[in-house]
Amino acid sequence: MSLRLDFTASDRPEAQEACARLKARYGAAANPDVVVALGGDGFLLQTVHKYLKAQIPIFGMNRGSVGFLLNDYAEDNLLERILKSESTLISPLSMTARTRAGTEHTALAFNEVSLLRMSHQGAKLRILIDGKVRLDELICDGIMVATPAGSTAYNLSAHGPIIPLTAKALALTPISAFRPRRWRGAILPHTAKVRIEALEVEKRPISAAADTYDVRDVISVDIAEAEDLKATLLFDAGNGYDERVLAEQFVS
Repeated sequence: MSLRLDFTASDRPEAQEACARLKARYGAAANPDVVVALGGDGFLLQTVHKYLKAQIPIFGMNRGSVGFLLNDYAEDNLLERILKSESTLISPLSMTARTRAGTEHTALAFNEVSLLRMSHQGAKLRILIDGKVRLDELICDGIMVATPAGSTAYNLSAHGPIIPLTAKALALTPISAFRPRRWRGAILPHTAKVRIEALEVEKRPISAAADTYDVRDVISVDIAEAEDLKATLLFDAGNGYDERVLAEQFVS
């Protein structure tokens, strides 16, 4: 079986150079069966956003600094690797953010939806899960809901849990929680409907972001998995994301 490939790369010089070599070797199809993304995890997820409607599988190779979602870079036997690869479906989060001005903004996030303070004062937030108040007041720098794909990104830096791609779960992770100081977040079922309400917004303004889409001065944000949307990531046989997540948790 032959595959039609196309290649895309981040702005990093090593990614651009690799892209040019691979196009010269394997060609670049106008209607590819697989898109090969060259860069880091962030660029891979940008590529997923770009090709989501077209439903084209993405095979990432690491030409960046972080590569949890990426395969090792190698130019030889690329077609064979892709044909033997393991596929994993991922779904984005849907964010609906409402602002003080009365506007409503919607966006998708394959990494995370995050809320952040916009001033020197900490954010004051109320957290509801499936319509029930679970935390009446959280004072913090911010909070995020991360997908399994995004759990190794900002979520991990904020000391949130790493979640296997095949796990049907989301990470709810505070950023520098002040009160309650010992609250470290929660692991939620992937079906959870999360609402985060901003309190005292006049003196504690909040912004919200779905991956790279930002909204300022929000008063509430609704977050849920967009389970009807699926993207396909391809991993080398025997070296999928879940194996890397397992290995990462045993690094001393």
